[in-house]
Amino acid sequence: MDRIPEQIDTPDVLIEKDVLERNVERTAAAVRGKGLALRPHAKTHKVPEIAALQLAAGAAGLTVATIGEAEVFAAHGAEDLFIAYPLWVGPRQAQRLRRLARDARVAVGTDSAEAATAMGAHLGDAAAQIAVLVEVDSGHHRSGVRPEAAGDVARAAVRAGLRVEGVFTFPGHSYAPGMPAEAAAQEQEALARAAAALEEAGVEARVRSGGSTPSALLTEAGTATEVRPGVYVLGDAQQLELGRCAPEEIALTVAATVVSRHEGGGIPRRVVLDAGSKVLGSDRPAWATGHGRLLDHPEARISALSEHHATVLWPADQELPALGRRLRVVPNHVCLTMNLVDDVAVVRGGELLERWTVAARGRNS
Repeated sequence: MDRIPEQIDTPDVLIEKDVLERNVERTAAAVRGKGLALRPHAKTHKVPEIAALQLAAGAAGLTVATIGEAEVFAAHGAEDLFIAYPLWVGPRQAQRLRRLARDARVAVGTDSAEAATAMGAHLGDAAAQIAVLVEVDSGHHRSGVRPEAAGDVARAAVRAGLRVEGVFTFPGHSYAPGMPAEAAAQEQEALARAAAALEEAGVEARVRSGGSTPSALLTEAGTATEVRPGVYVLGDAQQLELGRCAPEEIALTVAATVVSRHEGGGIPRRVVLDAGSKVLGSDRPAWATGHGRLLDHPEARISALSEHHATVLWPADQELPALGRRLRVVPNHVCLTMNLVDDVAVVRGGELLERWTVAARGRNS
């Protein structure tokens, strides 16, 4: 309970190494058992040591959010990288992609003929060195074209000299109660329709990529060829509430200290922790029951966050923690927490093992 190394000053991000390694191995085996490739999204952790664990467990490569993240992981030995967003490639981005392609296999996303044409023009004679996947909308309604329009984008990309390898989607609407199974089904339908549209355009959809953390283990082989979950490796309070992970699968917590306590007396019975939005992040979906969870005290609720403090409503039938007590907080959205800190404490059984640098932090372009 609340096992926090004595030499840790709060707030600090802790990663339980044993839990991390189990998460890596469990998901790798589950995805492999389905006949799918696993391409984990490294924007979640941004840490080369975690990426190395995922690749050693059999990941086909890494997914990243930006060229900058790709550059970091390529510099640490990653050889197969997919930038899973529609890029607008100008002269500077093209120069960086050309350099990146000398060290790794690189794929990027696109969802318009205009972006594909600009990408090909700026890459010039290096266009064929970069693989392209056409993004389709499977129900999240963020980026991506209608699946039937994927062929038109692929034709434009081929005319621009790009090497089109397939299609991808992000079923982001799986991050809502009751939605993972439906989102996974919609994802598969969209990928199938998009692949057919590419075939009609004379392009083989060799890669059909999908899968978020809530839906990845619901994805079946046949239509999809790979999945790209990210949060699974660390877990967070959103996944707990969605039922997509168990408390024992939470690898990342934020160590925090009780700095204020109030027993009630006409005001809410609560404690205040020294960890606020600047380490926990500020994400709170409308359906979430709080701004995070306490790993060892599941009935407590974080009712409010300020920049450096969390207000925690404490159950009436449980003893209020003393001033100075150190607690483990589970952030709502772990990806934000990892982008807010320079390094993390790697622990086992309450003992500090080492610290890992969040090397891709801030590489937003």
